[in-house]
Amino acid sequence: MSKIKVFIPCDDANHVCDKTQYKEATLWEKIKLNIHLIYCRACREYTKNNTKLTKAIKKSEVECLDKKCKETMKLDFEKALKEHSN
Repeated sequence: MSKIKVFIPCDDANHVCDKTQYKEATLWEKIKLNIHLIYCRACREYTKNNTKLTKAIKKSEVECLDKKCKETMKLDFEKALKEHSN
């Protein structure tokens, strides 16, 4: 019979925190994270900051460039770089 591992090290807790941010953590991982957060002040602070970051990004309403626009910018940049080096 294998041992059930409930306590996790800080590195694992931070990784699960990151996975939770992107909704990729399993229920069991979340349970272990919450148990870890009960006794680890540093990871509680990490989780708090991660939550703030997630909220700020969602609230920011950032619009990304499409692939065609990015490619055009890249070509313009390379052209300007060549002209400048000549």
